[in-house]
Amino acid sequence: MDHTALAFEMRGLREQVAGITDTAIAAADGLLIAADTASGIEPEGLAALAAAGLGLARRTTEATARGALRGTVAYGSQGCAAFFAVGDTALMVVLGDEGVDADRLHRTIRPAIDRIGSILTAKAPEGV
Repeated sequence: MDHTALAFEMRGLREQVAGITDTAIAAADGLLIAADTASGIEPEGLAALAAAGLGLARRTTEATARGALRGTVAYGSQGCAAFFAVGDTALMVVLGDEGVDADRLHRTIRPAIDRIGSILTAKAPEGV
C-alpha cells in the first residue's frame, strides 16, 4: 500500500476545503490505515468510532432502501465529523471546525474517495 499517496490525498483534501482540521483512513472494521490528525485526537479511537458509526448508517440505508451508503455527517457545536465509505472495505474520516465549507467538502470528497479506493486496492509490485 502506498502510504505516501494516501498522505498526499489527505493533505490535498485539507488544502482544498477550508475548515478541515483532521483526516484519517481506516479499514471497515475500524483498524487505522493512515491519519493526519492533531495531537488532541487519538487516531485509533477515531477510526474505531467512525467504523461503528458508518456501519450503523450503512444498515440504516439498506433497511430503508436508500441505496449504497456514501457517508454520514455528525454536526456538533464546534464543528463536524464526517465519515465516508471507501467501497465496502474502508472508510475516510474528515473532521472540520465551525467554519468548514460543507458544500465544498461534499463536492470534493467523491473524487478523493475514488482515488483513495484505487490506492487501497492497488497491487504491490512483484518482489515488494
